[in-house]
Amino acid sequence: MSLLFETAPDGIHTYFDWLLQGLGWTLSLGFSAWILALTIGTLAGAARTLKTGFWAKTAQFYVEIFRNVPLLVQMFLWFFVVPELVPEALGRAIKSMPPPWASFFPALLCLSLYTGARLAEQVRAGIEALARGQSQASAALGFETGGTYRYILLPQAFRIIIPTLTNEFMTIFKNTSVALTIGLIELTATAQAISENTFRTFEAFGVVTLIYLTIALIAWRTMRGIERALRLPGGSGDEARA
Repeated sequence: MSLLFETAPDGIHTYFDWLLQGLGWTLSLGFSAWILALTIGTLAGAARTLKTGFWAKTAQFYVEIFRNVPLLVQMFLWFFVVPELVPEALGRAIKSMPPPWASFFPALLCLSLYTGARLAEQVRAGIEALARGQSQASAALGFETGGTYRYILLPQAFRIIIPTLTNEFMTIFKNTSVALTIGLIELTATAQAISENTFRTFEAFGVVTLIYLTIALIAWRTMRGIERALRLPGGSGDEARA
């Protein structure tokens, strides 16, 4: 562990400072992408449960594309290809963004849409696991479609799918490591830089492995706490686990 407190090549920071900076970008990217992915996944998942219509078909198209294309390929597409496809002025603006933002925003969009497609299927499954009488009862009480989903279906569906959401919440922080391929200096890229400068690969990646493990455990405990807080004795969540 003495490696962490050695002076980095810039002569100002230590390798511990480098790791803190990398951790900051990993957490920023992970949390931001999770918020966007949860929003996108909720909307797309609800749309997937509609029988017909424009939104149902659009959501299905989105899920099938983003869920089935490898994350690394999507990362490259957002960083290298999309700036060439948008209008020229917008493309130049994207390319001229200073680092690390030029890498952060494509990584954010990529992770959000990729994870959102996975969450959409989980939300859809949670809604479809509910009794059909839920929708019929809400319609009888005068709820419109939007109100039915907001107040009746989605709150119950989320109680059912919290265990699967836990897995996605943990995974999104691990997937941030893919952003190193487009130049974002997050945790894994920081470990690679330390290894290249010191040739102490085991120590560099060993420390980063422990950090990722700690993040995953904290995420798991957080989601478990949310699951316990939202659990209703005898409710749909307990039925799903029975």
